[in-house]
Amino acid sequence: MSALERLAATIAARQGTDPDASWTAKLLAKGPEKCAEKFGEEAIEAVIEAVKGDKARLTSEAADVLYHLLVMCAARGVTLAEIEAELARREGTSGLTEKAARKP
Repeated sequence: MSALERLAATIAARQGTDPDASWTAKLLAKGPEKCAEKFGEEAIEAVIEAVKGDKARLTSEAADVLYHLLVMCAARGVTLAEIEAELARREGTSGLTEKAARKP
């Protein structure tokens, strides 16, 4: 099991638990909108570090982004397995082709 899979499992296990005992439970208890807001904040922080060029800080912020992405998805019932399945579906397809297929 990868670190990302273990993280997703921990997030799933925290759903519905005591918000005073877990940051993850606290975020999930605040609802999907708050989880999305927090993900957005973390994404912006990662962008800032990418622009600055500090590899260590970017690595740290990228980890925060992945964590908050998984929390946000869990709040809406989207699992890591579903995300991985979507990535697998896209595998071998040019990003340009895949993006063009999504346009109306």
